[in-house]
Amino acid sequence: MDDRTVFITGGGSGIGRGICDILGGLGARIFIASRNPEKLRTAVQELGANGVTADFMTVDVRDYEQVEAAIGQCAERFGGIDILINNAAGNFNCPTAELSPNGWKTVIDIDLNGTFFCCKAAYPHLKESEHARIISITTTLGRSGWPQAAHAGAAKAGIQSLTNALAVEWAPDGILVNSVSPGPIAGTVGVDKLYVKTGQEELMTSRVALRRFGRVEDIAGAVAFLCSPAGDYVTGAELVADGGRQWTFASAS
Repeated sequence: MDDRTVFITGGGSGIGRGICDILGGLGARIFIASRNPEKLRTAVQELGANGVTADFMTVDVRDYEQVEAAIGQCAERFGGIDILINNAAGNFNCPTAELSPNGWKTVIDIDLNGTFFCCKAAYPHLKESEHARIISITTTLGRSGWPQAAHAGAAKAGIQSLTNALAVEWAPDGILVNSVSPGPIAGTVGVDKLYVKTGQEELMTSRVALRRFGRVEDIAGAVAFLCSPAGDYVTGAELVADGGRQWTFASAS
């Protein structure tokens, strides 16, 4: 990963931060775009302390002009962009009948539109790279449906469809486009809110074939594989890293 530049959204904490750590540790330069300046500043300082070249810009991925400006700043700062990681996401549980139009729009704007905006803005830079990658963080629930979070499920399904389309359209430019679908990941806001604080941790881990929640490092490792030369013949793929959860759910149903 030496001499490669990574532009990642939502990289200040959780899965995104884990991706920054592993790719930075492999020699990549890291540029983080997210909404929380304090988390961004802390992440960049800690990455720098570990010898990683990193920078950040406060960005709302719902705003294309902000995304385009951040992409431009990254390319200018580091001389180009080789890898785009679409990790920014928004979600909350709500019965669909009670979901407001604004609530629906907010999640679609962050997840789906934000991913498209980043892909579009990064394209001119990626096609100049000899190692171009786009990797979007999705979920298997985009395929199965997501009761109580139909807005997020629809957005993630859209991201996977976008991934498949761009894998074909941008293949002549040498851009590989894939997604990684995590299962429940320990220590993330979603798992803490949905399972740990509600006392459902034991029940939910019993529904994972490996009988544990995933670790941030599990997802970061999957992303690193797709970014590495080992992933040179992989495009249009959804790499599922959920501990077998999708199949235990299928068996139960």
